[in-house]
Amino acid sequence: MAFPSHSKYIIIGAGIHGLSTAYHLALKTKGSDIIVLDKSGICAGATGIACGVIRNNYFQPAMRELMAHSVNVWESDPDSYSYHPVGYMQISCESMHEDIASIHKQQKAIDYSSRLIEGEKDCTKYMQGIFHDWQAQGITSVLHEKPGGYANNTKAMYGLASKLEAEGVRIMSGVTVTGFKQDSQGTILAVETNKGEITTDYVVIGAGPWVKNFWDMLDMPKTISIKNPDTGVIKNDVPMWVYWSLQEGTLGVDPMLQVTNDGKMPPVIHVDSVAELYSDIDGSLITDEMWGIYYKPDFHFGGIQGGAAPFIVDKDADSVQVDPYGPESPEFIVGTDFVQMWVSALAHCQKRFSGQIAHYNTKEPSGGIGAFTPDSFPVFDKVRDNCYLIADSNHGYKMLGVGKLVAEEICGDSSRLLEPFRFSRYAQGKLHPVSNSPFPWS
Repeated sequence: MAFPSHSKYIIIGAGIHGLSTAYHLALKTKGSDIIVLDKSGICAGATGIACGVIRNNYFQPAMRELMAHSVNVWESDPDSYSYHPVGYMQISCESMHEDIASIHKQQKAIDYSSRLIEGEKDCTKYMQGIFHDWQAQGITSVLHEKPGGYANNTKAMYGLASKLEAEGVRIMSGVTVTGFKQDSQGTILAVETNKGEITTDYVVIGAGPWVKNFWDMLDMPKTISIKNPDTGVIKNDVPMWVYWSLQEGTLGVDPMLQVTNDGKMPPVIHVDSVAELYSDIDGSLITDEMWGIYYKPDFHFGGIQGGAAPFIVDKDADSVQVDPYGPESPEFIVGTDFVQMWVSALAHCQKRFSGQIAHYNTKEPSGGIGAFTPDSFPVFDKVRDNCYLIADSNHGYKMLGVGKLVAEEICGDSSRLLEPFRFSRYAQGKLHPVSNSPFPWS
């Protein structure tokens, strides 16, 4: 098939946001000319190595409502999306108790099914009712979300790709976007690629950790000003993008090792703790500060897959932004500190994981690099009159429903759920509340 010279809609990125937007836009426009461009291929970037967790557990009301919407989209076609509705558990220490109780209260307000268990004794009893070997100390709240779970990342995206191709959308791999041709008002006239120029009426950017590249192509600001919503003080020269290394991995054991007491596949487990964490190898102290992990059995990854809190990449941002998954990128680097911490934390929580560190899979990529906004929450907004930017700030995989909302906005239906994530919120001081979690995305 010849390289196109024009397309009404061009979607950049064949990850979860690009594919979801293309599919829902095709449904809304009933056969409009839509193409998806990706420099590699379907889910070749961050989406392809995502943990795949789907949850509602957010301290921020706007995030919680958006996630409830996305869970509904996942549930609309679980087979195509390779969705496993096993639920999700936030298991926390006392410093998180108030936050978790607030989340539960607000989940009830939006009819999102969850159960809150409080007090160390009752939490231990509840967890041992699910896992007989549960032994984590100092847990005073458990929020058990009944919807949610996880999806097999690549299977889900190929299922989504099949759905949009059935609607006539064309996915073009091996096409690198190199720039935009704009008029004097900033309207995009054409997308420039390594294969040629494509004129267009509308562009959607859903490029994951490559978002800074496109931000720069559009001459958007490298630094911004942020207004403190409480004091009104304005902080200037804040970098728009910060890169974090996501610490994730797989313990290469039989996933069935993690079945529940009644032999079923368990919920996704997330633990935030201030208990002293000791090495499962030699008993030495790993940390006496707050730590957090998440994990699930996953046949796609071939073991127990999960992660811990990320860290900011100590690297020149301009070199990372060229290709965050290139040969100079630390995206797959998880050091022995992470491996020992994560597996020891698994053993801290459940006795069955003690002595299993030798099974850690050092070859399977997981995690990656995330491009975070200044407040670590997404930006969903038009950055030109015919260009929509989806910058997920690494909340991406669970947010399957964002593409549906973006498609509706492109077609003229403003979304209440996306409104809190406009770029203007920084200057206006309309920031999201911050929880006590050690994770920047919570």
